[in-house]
This record gives sequence, C-alpha cells and structure tokens, in this order.
Amino acid sequence: MEPFSIQTLVMCFAGGIVGGALGGLFSFIICGLLVLAGCLVIMASGSDFILLQVGLGPIFGPHVGGFASGVAASTYAAAVKSNHPGGAAKDILSSLMGTSWDVLLVGGLTAIAGHLLVQVFARIPVINQTDMIALSVVATALLARLVFQKEMPWGSAKSISEIGYLKTDNHKISWVPWMLPIPKMIIYGFGAGVLSAAMAAQAKAVMDPLAASGAISAAGAFVVPLILGWAAAAISLIALQLGTGAIQQVPVWHCQAILAAMAYLYFGNILIAGLVGVCAALLQELMARMFWNHGSNHVDPPAAAIAVGTLMLNIIK
Repeated sequence: MEPFSIQTLVMCFAGGIVGGALGGLFSFIICGLLVLAGCLVIMASGSDFILLQVGLGPIFGPHVGGFASGVAASTYAAAVKSNHPGGAAKDILSSLMGTSWDVLLVGGLTAIAGHLLVQVFARIPVINQTDMIALSVVATALLARLVFQKEMPWGSAKSISEIGYLKTDNHKISWVPWMLPIPKMIIYGFGAGVLSAAMAAQAKAVMDPLAASGAISAAGAFVVPLILGWAAAAISLIALQLGTGAIQQVPVWHCQAILAAMAYLYFGNILIAGLVGVCAALLQELMARMFWNHGSNHVDPPAAAIAVGTLMLNIIK
C-alpha cells in the first residue's frame, strides 16, 4: 500500500472512527486477533497482508484504529465534550459510540496522524531504530493530553508535588496495581519473557524454511516469531475489558512478550530472553510512573516501554 495515497489515508480515517467508537482497549484486543490471524495465514504459506497491512499497518494497527484512536477520542470526550460515559479520559474500556459525532471524528483524525508519524519516524536516524508503531501510539496520546487537557507529558504538577514523581502513594495511583509489588513483577516478567521467546523459537524454525523456499516473504518470516507472543498477550486482555473483580485482574504483558521475543531473535538464548522479560516489566512500570500515574489521560506504559526497549536492543545487538 502506498503510505501517502488518498486511499490509504481514507482507510486510516475509517479505521480510526471504528476504533474510537469501540474504545481503546477493545479495539486493541481486536487488533491482537487480527495480528494472530495474520500470523496463522503466513504459517500456512499465505500472504502477509493481514499481518502487515491490517493488524500492524494503516488499516487497523495499534497506532491507528487499533488503539491510539480510542485513546485520543477518550481524551477529547472527557476533557472537551464532557460526554465520556466513564467520566474520565483514563477510562479506555468504555465504548464511545454513545458520545457524539465529533468524538468519532477525533478518532479518525488521530489514526491519520498516527500513520503519518510512523512515516516521519522512519526517516529520522536513531528514531527509526525504535518501534515506530509504539512510539506513534505514545506520541498521539501525549499530543491529545497537551491539546485537549492542556497538560504536560509528565502529568499534573499538583499530583507530582503532593506524592512525588516516581512514587505511587502506596499504589493508590498505580497503573495496573495488581502487578505489584516489584518482586511479583520480576517473577512474572521472567515467565512471560521465556514463554514468548519459546513461541518465537518454534515459530522461527517453521518460518525460516518457508522463507528460504520463497513460500512466504522475508518480512513475514521475521515478524511472525517477533509478534506471536504479543498477539496472545493482547488477546488475553479481553478479561480486563469484560471481566470484573479478580477476573479482571490479568497481567498486561505484551511489552514483555515482544521485547523478549526480539531478544531471542537477536541473541538466540532463552535465558537472555527471560531476563529481558524482567527488564521489560520493570521498564513498563517506570514508564507508568513517568507518564501515566500523574496524568489525566492514558499514555500507554507498554507502548512507551516497547519504544525504549526496542531502541536499546537495536543499539546493543
């Protein structure tokens, strides 16, 4: 697909409208399902279109309709229109279909912005060594925070002054507090990292011969092992979207999954991948304390950690 064609931009816009109507988390879960479907198609020696153009591309990737549009629309609905059904911009679970036409319009425009940002990032040295999709997700959320809430990237100065920038007031303002304390986060990060790396290892063993024979694209052969655990983690968030109480308290682990898989693909060592999973879990929590805890809208900690972690792995590989 030509990235700057009218057709591509219209596709982005339409996906953003749908993503805005669904809400951030539900659209992300659907994105995860599309990515998994794309992986299965490639494993069956099929086209990489569903994976690279739909699930991770301009049609419904996380940076367009598959998450970012819902986050920005939620911010606009809460801060500008005061018609967010949950009352707060951080609520990315509520559908925004019952709000107003302009909320959906913001979703569509955000998708176009997210797509264009990826094209810009790809042309900037060093920046193009990070995960540009994840960086775009963070950038559009921060832009929505600044434009609609008149708030800086780090959040409320009053909250930071009262609680402390990297402190959580005994987890009262924590993002996904059930993943804390830190020792539990470390143990889980290792488990999630090794699981995703194991999936990457076995997928790579299947993908490499297919790519060598010309049955699948080289891009598909690399992305499937990288993204398979991420897709499983994204889909697991359906419990967070639809559950209540303890049922809802599932881990958020797509950051650990993709960074551990990347580490395995770079270094070929499951143990190293598990340690990267631990580092990813800790980095995700740091990003939450830097950008989410004191903020008024959702700036995604996993996306921020994926962007930073990818850059670090690309530098040291």
